[in-house]
Amino acid sequence: MHPAISFRPDRDGVRITVPTRAALMADLGAHLAGWRGFALATLNLDHVVKLARLAEFYAAYLAQTHVVADGNPIVWLHRFAGQRVEVIPGAELIAPLCAIAARLQVPVALLGSTAQTLALAAERLTRDNGGLKVVARIAPPQGFDPSGAMGTAALEEVRASGARLCFLALGAPRQEILAARGLGMLPEVGFVSIGAGLDFIAGHQSRAPVWVRRIAMEWAWRMALSPRRLTRRYLGCAMILPSLAWQAWQSRA
Repeated sequence: MHPAISFRPDRDGVRITVPTRAALMADLGAHLAGWRGFALATLNLDHVVKLARLAEFYAAYLAQTHVVADGNPIVWLHRFAGQRVEVIPGAELIAPLCAIAARLQVPVALLGSTAQTLALAAERLTRDNGGLKVVARIAPPQGFDPSGAMGTAALEEVRASGARLCFLALGAPRQEILAARGLGMLPEVGFVSIGAGLDFIAGHQSRAPVWVRRIAMEWAWRMALSPRRLTRRYLGCAMILPSLAWQAWQSRA
């Protein structure tokens, strides 16, 4: 049974569709083995804020086949509602999915970030996963529009490469919008939105230390590194928490 909390309950609502990491990896592996495409988004509070403001982002989320919890607040809200959900950040899906792709001989595409980051990430992923084939490295131009001709061209490049698994490192909402379009155009390709995941692998950005993540303070680590960029974002997230907590409590009742 899927968790009952609905984000944007005034409409159809966005829900976590796969609550645990084990269930997610088993299902994605089955999709790849069966030549079935998918679109995976990792929901966090910033996304919830954007869902209420951006109609195209909301529509893209409804088109995702898999939605997981990326962030402890989403997990805590479900726990408050009496539901078990695990934190599954997009960056932590790259390595296990590449291992599955190598085992199943599924070609991989990397889309987003910069050419230098993609080259380094591809080198390290192929080194760590024997047999992995990275068949496309697509660095989009400045002003990349996933809804227009640029998005179409990028997806056609994925098609031409023969990739059946595509990691999207474009940031929200562009990556989720492109994933939704991609699933419609390329129904045998799995699209995974990973944010800065390729930058982490390439070493161009650093995640918070493991001990910081374990005490659920990764947000504070990020805030300390980019206060000007993140202060407004985190304030918006804090403002929606009371209503989300009330909804979670109503769901439990």
